[in-house]
Amino acid sequence: MKLQKFDDVYHRALDRKGGEAELTKWIPETLTATEISKIAIDRFLSEMTRCIFQAGFVYRVINQKWSGFEEAFWEFEPRKLVLISPEQIENLIQDTRIVRNPQKIKSVPINAQFIMDIEKSEGSFSNWIATWPSENLIGLLSLLKKRGSRLGGMTGQRLLRNMGKETFILTSDVVLCLQQAGLDIRDNPTSMRDMKAIQEAFNEWQQQSSMNLSQISRIAACSVGDNYSADSDSDAY
Repeated sequence: MKLQKFDDVYHRALDRKGGEAELTKWIPETLTATEISKIAIDRFLSEMTRCIFQAGFVYRVINQKWSGFEEAFWEFEPRKLVLISPEQIENLIQDTRIVRNPQKIKSVPINAQFIMDIEKSEGSFSNWIATWPSENLIGLLSLLKKRGSRLGGMTGQRLLRNMGKETFILTSDVVLCLQQAGLDIRDNPTSMRDMKAIQEAFNEWQQQSSMNLSQISRIAACSVGDNYSADSDSDAY
């Protein structure tokens, strides 16, 4: 089945949101590659950790405690956190300033090491993220999952979106839009076959619209969904 044209998706989103002015309010902002490349690596590790702790949890609870997270994890300085000891990890598991999830706490030094490894091999983690080509976003998402800890699925996608990198986020609304547009993918698309099909669809829509992946993703979600909660994954297309 031929993929539906993005113009059809866009006009359906316009109808659902009540016109261009209203739809524009839902479009996420992105940063330029230069701007992303200047972001300090501690901010990348901080946002990685925030997204990991928010997954499966109420977002606002994590956000309300975030100053405690910053204190407990030494402002997320990767060079310090790669040296954290087992005893310090155990102390963090008892630390009331944070949400005490042992598996998620243990992901922090692993992701700190991941960042430092990329710093060593590529010269700059921030620039590595910034210059990764959007037409192969699934390659970057795959590396986040393989080399990082707990960065698969929408967690990695949300990390990139929150740091200003253009990305799609495969919420149920976005997946439904793709399915209705003619894409043969699962409701929970995680296979390489599905991810390649999704990347090709977004690449095609990007060529048709000259919009970036974040804009296309949000418009796709708005074309089928009506209500969004700030404390659920449906808020982060």
